[in-house]
Amino acid sequence: RRKLRSEVAAAFPTLSTEQLAELVPNKEELNVIKIYSHKGEAITVYMNHRNPILFEVDKVLYPTVYTLWVYPDLLPAFTTWPPVLQKLAGGADLMLPGVVVPPSGLPQVQRGTLCAVTLLGNRAPVAVGVATMSTEEMLAAGMKGKGFAVLHTHLDHLWEYGDKSSPPTLAPLVTDSAAEESAGDEQELQGKEPGSSCSPEPQQHLDVRNLSLKDRDTELLGKEELHESRAAEPAEDASTEHQHEAEDSRTPQEQMDALFNQCFFHALKCKVKKSDLPLLTSTFLGSHMVSCCPAGKQLDIKKSSYKKFSKFLQCMQQQRILQVKELSKGVESIVDVDWKHPDIKAFAVPEGFSSASAAQDSKSEDREQVYHAPEIIPLYGVSTKMMPLFQESGHRKGSVLSSSEVRNIIINYVKNNELVDETNKNFVKVNAILCDCLLDKSEQDEISHLKWDELLSRCLERLQPLHQVTFPGQEPVVRKGNIEPIDISIAQRSSNKKVTVIKNLELYGLDPQCVANTLQQKVQASATISPAPGAKDRVQVQIQGNQIHHLAKMLLDEYQLPRKYIQGLEKAPKLGHKK
Repeated sequence: RRKLRSEVAAAFPTLSTEQLAELVPNKEELNVIKIYSHKGEAITVYMNHRNPILFEVDKVLYPTVYTLWVYPDLLPAFTTWPPVLQKLAGGADLMLPGVVVPPSGLPQVQRGTLCAVTLLGNRAPVAVGVATMSTEEMLAAGMKGKGFAVLHTHLDHLWEYGDKSSPPTLAPLVTDSAAEESAGDEQELQGKEPGSSCSPEPQQHLDVRNLSLKDRDTELLGKEELHESRAAEPAEDASTEHQHEAEDSRTPQEQMDALFNQCFFHALKCKVKKSDLPLLTSTFLGSHMVSCCPAGKQLDIKKSSYKKFSKFLQCMQQQRILQVKELSKGVESIVDVDWKHPDIKAFAVPEGFSSASAAQDSKSEDREQVYHAPEIIPLYGVSTKMMPLFQESGHRKGSVLSSSEVRNIIINYVKNNELVDETNKNFVKVNAILCDCLLDKSEQDEISHLKWDELLSRCLERLQPLHQVTFPGQEPVVRKGNIEPIDISIAQRSSNKKVTVIKNLELYGLDPQCVANTLQQKVQASATISPAPGAKDRVQVQIQGNQIHHLAKMLLDEYQLPRKYIQGLEKAPKLGHKK
């Protein structure tokens, strides 16, 4: 703690002794965890009061937004428009056209200075970044180009490690009279049309799952810069003809945004019915919205300003058009739609589509929808008991590892400590740490050597089981424990009738209503959806008769799900046996 406090004092000399003691307390619990960015960078995070307060990259300390909310004047601050936060949290750097220049002028900084980013009207920082040029260079460049390389933002993965609170409202030290004058420019800086109903509000909570400590994508930055400079072009004198030309010359990103809006309202107006709810968001996109896409065009969320479909739906939820809920962890569904919303009522179906055929299109699309099974990877968490074995490789309690990483760590540990048996290299000598971590008390006096395979299998058994699920087009989700298989059982009902019950379909990205409809058509039997007992926010499918043969063919052959993730197939009726 003393060393950390001295490092913090050196990094942030404006902090007083009392503030240092408050930030890095003597007696209160202070936890240190290590996480990894998607490019593999090791990041050390310091936690206090269950919130990350500092993070360290390449031996350089940076404050988190939680710390900056307590000490808002710790870093020189630059202001941007509220909608820009969505782009920053999505992984973009802050471009100079998006920086608000106050009447008092910009803070004086040098290239490489650590800075905070605030939103107009609120002094509470929402991002931390490094200046890519000095203040003089920014002004000399006409406030064009990249201004700050963003390291961490409110709403990113690092923020999610804390209590997920929102920024406090702190009045600006100097009232910015330019706010009203630049209100129209705010929309232009975002590349949005003035009438757009999807401009995110400052307090909008977005589904940001990618850590903003990222590898800089030069191609992305180039697009951002081009987008910002185009959006900043004056449009005050635009006549109707000029507006039409501007629409034709929209950036590809703006065109994709407009296409998503069109397909979204078309799907809600013509495809989705109240009886379809709750509807998986992946089904809504892959089935209903795609079928509304005009010929010759293709929906691609990565080419839009939203980058993720969940962010697009959050924007629509902000407009009170629909309601999205996470019925099971990492799997979102549309649970309610306001069909009386003015935007839905005002939407006109494009030429080439007819409302009359929409319902039939929807049904056929449900049947023909291509399902892609999620990628499921078993992971392992380092427990307290196993910490001594993993400390040497720089891992701590809670570190998440794949089986191959665990294997490499164990092999390196054995070789570094010279534990390979000299007479038989298939065996490993058990030292004190291996003994404590891998052997039961009854075995500790009896076992002095372990085979390599047994050593690795014992290690995996004693680590905390986790699993990562990656649905097509979505960010990976890590959950505790082993994934529950799709559970198929046969239940007895009144009059000695049997029914087939299917549970846990949502965990694999399958829409229970869709499965029920498809199965009902295949076997010509009644199928119903009901809440799954003992599982909050999950439902089960129930269909008359023993339908496991049909269900197995659908799950294994059509949906391509691995057999190991399906439980109960052995209960299928024997062929030729009359029931």
